[in-house]
Amino acid sequence: MIAALPPYPQLPLDRILVVQSEADEAFALDRIAEAGIVGFDTETKPVFQADQTSDGPHVIQLATMTHAFIFQVGPGGLSPLLLDCLESPHLIKVGFGLQSDRRPLFTKFGVEMQNVVDVALAFRSLGYRQMVGAKAAVAIVLGERLRKSKKTTTSNWKHRSLTPEQLHYAADDAQAALAVYLAMGCPMPGRG
Repeated sequence: MIAALPPYPQLPLDRILVVQSEADEAFALDRIAEAGIVGFDTETKPVFQADQTSDGPHVIQLATMTHAFIFQVGPGGLSPLLLDCLESPHLIKVGFGLQSDRRPLFTKFGVEMQNVVDVALAFRSLGYRQMVGAKAAVAIVLGERLRKSKKTTTSNWKHRSLTPEQLHYAADDAQAALAVYLAMGCPMPGRG
């Protein structure tokens, strides 16, 4: 049972950066370029009525094994750095259920993501019939419990001031995909 597993080791808050300035972008770009591969995910403020449509994503996360970078998406669109990362054919982006992330990015911003790996599909090739999400994958591959509180999942991701719980949740979602991918023996850039 997943609840009995040890918790997934979260990044400390000082390793989770909400990218807000050119200096933040430069730091993020250095860490991302150094890694050559990132965990990727998005968060969207949920809609609770059938007649409402989502205007997300509101948060885009990129994570290495040592840092997570949180990009808040507003009406001004995506920063050039974030757009370059998402569309780069050289940077590997790893995540779970990425079709639900890629479609809104294309619809809202025209982003055409390249070099993307959906870890959930790797489980299909291992014989899993159902799609495996991040929480189950972390349990299966890492033997750890990924904390995914429903309260945080359904929180207001559009809010400009994210809570520590939201920051940990967003960082974990992106970084866990990368951790599972690497633990499955998938290749790192430049290493075959």
